[in-house]
Amino acid sequence: MKRNMNWKLMLPAVGAALLVLVLPAAAHHSFAAEYDKDKPIKVTGTVTKFDFTNPHSWIYIDVKQPNGTVVNWGFETASPSNLFRRGFRKNTVATGMVVTIEGYCAKDGSNVGDAQRLTMPDGKQYQLGTEENPG
Repeated sequence: MKRNMNWKLMLPAVGAALLVLVLPAAAHHSFAAEYDKDKPIKVTGTVTKFDFTNPHSWIYIDVKQPNGTVVNWGFETASPSNLFRRGFRKNTVATGMVVTIEGYCAKDGSNVGDAQRLTMPDGKQYQLGTEENPG
């Protein structure tokens, strides 16, 4: 009887441990799952937000359209550790800064992209993407 009771107590703990191990894998995705390598994009806009977070950092910019409207784009970048190794720091971009981002559009047509390269106002460039040859 005691052996059965120990197993019943351990089962929820084992289940929780497995869930913790599986969640990070589910959160990660491949380039091809979300972005279209046949739809390159290059936009210039004003930084509205920068999230230096795992598993991927994000840069958000307001892009003025030809008709005068402004569209906010979100660009996924590499992880903070990869960006850091490339010389990119949390304070490299700041809200209000005008930057140019080159990358690839989301497959779903939303205003989301995979950022490959960022050009700063002074012309300095940073490699932001996770792959040199995406897709």
